[in-house]
Amino acid sequence: MSAVPRSAKAAKEESAARPAGRFRRMLDRLSSSQQDLESEELQEDAQASGCTRISECGDRQIVRVAGTLRTVTLRPRAGVPALEAELFDGTAPLDVVWLGRRSIVGIEPGRRLIASGRVSMSHGRRVLFNPKYELRPLGQE
Repeated sequence: MSAVPRSAKAAKEESAARPAGRFRRMLDRLSSSQQDLESEELQEDAQASGCTRISECGDRQIVRVAGTLRTVTLRPRAGVPALEAELFDGTAPLDVVWLGRRSIVGIEPGRRLIASGRVSMSHGRRVLFNPKYELRPLGQE
């Protein structure tokens, strides 16, 4: 039986998949940027909630995603008010749009939520129109 040569990328992915020791995890956390740590925390939260990663959402797919609202803006679409927010789960952004709404109590930057609906692609970005949503309690942030 001959050994199949592995690429450096495959070896790196395999070593990343192995659990690291406590000391190694501590060193990784100390050397990571604040943004990397927040992304990792968001990914863990989404996984614990049983949600799909935003980066894995495909066009026309019905999904349930969790993340933090980065921005919230009022931007009219075709003369109709539309509240737009960018949801980030640590893997990719998703635009969440509520048509016909100027504001929604609790929808503000920094708030965590779970949203579900059908994803569509618009100008190369994932968009969720008029989703069902659950605001996460403020004490969990």
